[in-house]
Amino acid sequence: MSSKFFDSGMDPACRYCAVGTPNVDKDFVLCPKRGVMAADASCPAFRYDPLRREIRRAPKLPAGDYRPEDFTL
Repeated sequence: MSSKFFDSGMDPACRYCAVGTPNVDKDFVLCPKRGVMAADASCPAFRYDPLRREIRRAPKLPAGDYRPEDFTL
């Protein structure tokens, strides 16, 4: 699958599928074609929905824990 929104190294997963409906606990997806599926599983009916992706933000660096010696060579 090629898409400008989908990383080519990432495997398709039901949690990103436009066909399925996510369950409340987010461990399972209710699929009209396959029934209850694990969120990490996939099937041939997979269609990527970029709006289902959860953006993981980079962790913030702790401020004030650095000394001037940390920045010298």
